[in-house]
Amino acid sequence: MMLNEILGTKYPIIQGGMANIATGEFAAAASNAGALGLIGIGGMNVDMLRDNIRICKEKTDKPFGVNLMLMHPEIDDMVAVVLESDVKFVTTGAGLPSKYMPDFKKKGIKVMPVVANVTFAKKMEDLGADLIIAEGTESGGHVGEMSTMALVPQVVDAVNIPVVAAGGIADSRQLVAAYALGAIGVQIGTCLLTSVECPIHENYKNAVIKAKDSDTVVTGRIAGTPVRILKNKMTREYIRLEKQGADVMELEKYTLGALRRAVFDGDIATGSVMAGQVAGMAKEIRPMEDILKDMYEGTAKVLEDVKSKLG
Repeated sequence: MMLNEILGTKYPIIQGGMANIATGEFAAAASNAGALGLIGIGGMNVDMLRDNIRICKEKTDKPFGVNLMLMHPEIDDMVAVVLESDVKFVTTGAGLPSKYMPDFKKKGIKVMPVVANVTFAKKMEDLGADLIIAEGTESGGHVGEMSTMALVPQVVDAVNIPVVAAGGIADSRQLVAAYALGAIGVQIGTCLLTSVECPIHENYKNAVIKAKDSDTVVTGRIAGTPVRILKNKMTREYIRLEKQGADVMELEKYTLGALRRAVFDGDIATGSVMAGQVAGMAKEIRPMEDILKDMYEGTAKVLEDVKSKLG
């Protein structure tokens, strides 16, 4: 069974729950365009989450979900809002959802944890996850160490539940590659930053469009908090200080509020312009419907090309 059959969506695609970006309106646009839209709680409080779920329901009658960052200081209340709002799908990150699984199951919510290694994937399966989202280090934002190409097939082999591939996916070729690795669908984020519907500042969109293949960097590897973002003045200073042994408190002054500055103020010099390695593939601002349609419908030609090469 493919991901779209499980989710009830047109395409086997999940829109990533990007902090400060994945609003109710954005999630609704993704769902209306054929993906599973996600509301991301990063940057929200409880009232904001409740409002964004309401907005999403007003703007779409298609399936949508909520991405729960489990380290959020208000996570217990956030989960309560999800449970009372008849949300059907939840993705999780930054922790274990053990505490909430019984209530999720009681409500019939499908739980899809994002993982960066096999050990965590197996743990999530044991906890009762319905699907696993295996996200490679190519993705934007908080990342692990393993690449998507190496991670996905190992997770597929290690668990008995369906696997979704994420990280470094922006077109039909990468969707077909995800299928070949054993995934039933994909989660995408960076390629949607340049959609018409994405609520980020115009400066942020243009920075992604101008990005080349090697224009992302991972900060925080030494400190154990790796984040992939576009190279700018902030990343250069952060990495310089990190290599000199600066402590977490000193480094935090560069990152505190940096994503919000990029998203809302368009500060692409000292803001945290989160984007994955496929940023170099985003060439123009396009409607989300076109991005998703081209990704999915282009798979037929890709498969023909593959068949011709295999003889």
